[in-house]
Amino acid sequence: MGGTCLQFFGFISGFIGWMGVVVATATNDWVLTCDYSINTCRKLDELGSRGLWADCVISIGLYHCKPLADILTLPAHIQAARALMITGSFLGLPAVFLLLSALPCIRMGHDPGVEKHKRFLLGGVLIVILALSTIMATIWFPVSTHKETTIVTFGYSLYAGWIGAAFCLFGGIVIVCCTGESQAFMENRFYYSSQGSGSPTHAKSANV
Repeated sequence: MGGTCLQFFGFISGFIGWMGVVVATATNDWVLTCDYSINTCRKLDELGSRGLWADCVISIGLYHCKPLADILTLPAHIQAARALMITGSFLGLPAVFLLLSALPCIRMGHDPGVEKHKRFLLGGVLIVILALSTIMATIWFPVSTHKETTIVTFGYSLYAGWIGAAFCLFGGIVIVCCTGESQAFMENRFYYSSQGSGSPTHAKSANV
């Protein structure tokens, strides 16, 4: 029972974390940049927002963005952060599928417990790789940006990435380290035996 709870807990944690990583990748509010205070920069229309996909100017009643479309002229840290975040987002797809298909409540034909255990471990490893990729991108990007300009605060996209990476790392570690041996994935199967024409049918469990 404890192993099953850990499996569900690791899967839910990894799934929530992956959603956070996808949000961080798709949105653009990573860091806010300014040479003065936030209020002063808003009045002077100099409060900037930087992300993976655009540079924006924020002021009262205005939110104007310039897409970062020219890949060849982009700084190395933006290209690297893009690659890491996209890799992490796409790794979540097979990871979630593997974890979901290996849950005790999911049956795919006569799937042996050993195979489900292997899929669950592989999904956990992918979740950990996803988390590490996100951590590298969400640390590298603001550090490198701060060398170019002054960062006054972090945006919600960066927080989503950090929270998502934490959930993924925690869930992946739980999956890899705490799910037990492959015998824990052996399914309880039921067979029915009839004792006479008028006797009730009894269900018995057998470990396969």
